[in-house]
Amino acid sequence: MPQTTAIEVRIEDLHKSFDTKPVLTGVNLTIGRGEMVAIVGGSGCGKTVLLKHITGHLHADKGRVMVANHSVEPDGTGTAPLLDIARATADQLDQVREHWAVVFQRNALLTGDVFDNLAMLPRELKLMQDEQILPLARKALTDVGLDPETVLHRDRDMLSGGMAKRVAVARALVMDPVLVLYDEPTSGLDPEMCVQIHDLIAATHRAQPALAGTRKGAVRTSIVVTHDTELLRRLQPRVVMLHGGRVLFDGSFDAFAASDNEHVAPYLAQMHVLNARDHGN
Repeated sequence: MPQTTAIEVRIEDLHKSFDTKPVLTGVNLTIGRGEMVAIVGGSGCGKTVLLKHITGHLHADKGRVMVANHSVEPDGTGTAPLLDIARATADQLDQVREHWAVVFQRNALLTGDVFDNLAMLPRELKLMQDEQILPLARKALTDVGLDPETVLHRDRDMLSGGMAKRVAVARALVMDPVLVLYDEPTSGLDPEMCVQIHDLIAATHRAQPALAGTRKGAVRTSIVVTHDTELLRRLQPRVVMLHGGRVLFDGSFDAFAASDNEHVAPYLAQMHVLNARDHGN
């Protein structure tokens, strides 16, 4: 990443073990503001564990995770200061998370209708009333290609798999996030639906958050944990591969596909199989 680029996430010498099993053994990674980064690697390599450290839901055994704090005023260049997740108070974390959104592998939609799902975070984090949330929910559904009049009050259990994924992304957009994190967004979906989700991720990434109207250079950053080779090929994100608890590869998709590393080619060959089934990370 160019040194002149503002930082959204910085991970330094991150270690994490569960019981006696080491999962992360020294991850170093810097993600710049506005980047789209795909985190890849074999099942059990620690992709989701890394994602949970970024969001502050897991704490490192060693090392640190720092994130851009968009809840405070930036400096003169529009750069948000970095906050050490481990040193943040609960209130600071809540404020920082107001500018984030996570799209979970299995969508994690709550019991109830679509509006209840979209309204959950604005109600809890921003104390908004339903009449304030309604136009935001309608816009978010439109942005993900759904008709608000058709789906706004449809029960979660009446959604198809593709619709549920779109609602999960719409729930993220309601918060107008600066940072969006996707955990296996196309896992288990058919090829046609995968292409639609690719396009949705790309469009969501390109859309400027509301901060762009008040802060210089405010753009959206996307982190995608995935096994989806076609996503990498179509969206051309920066590719970061974890192996052995560390970053094995960091570069473009073309360089990744052409890599002669002994671990990259076998992983590339099995990515489509891994993406087609439910699996651990």
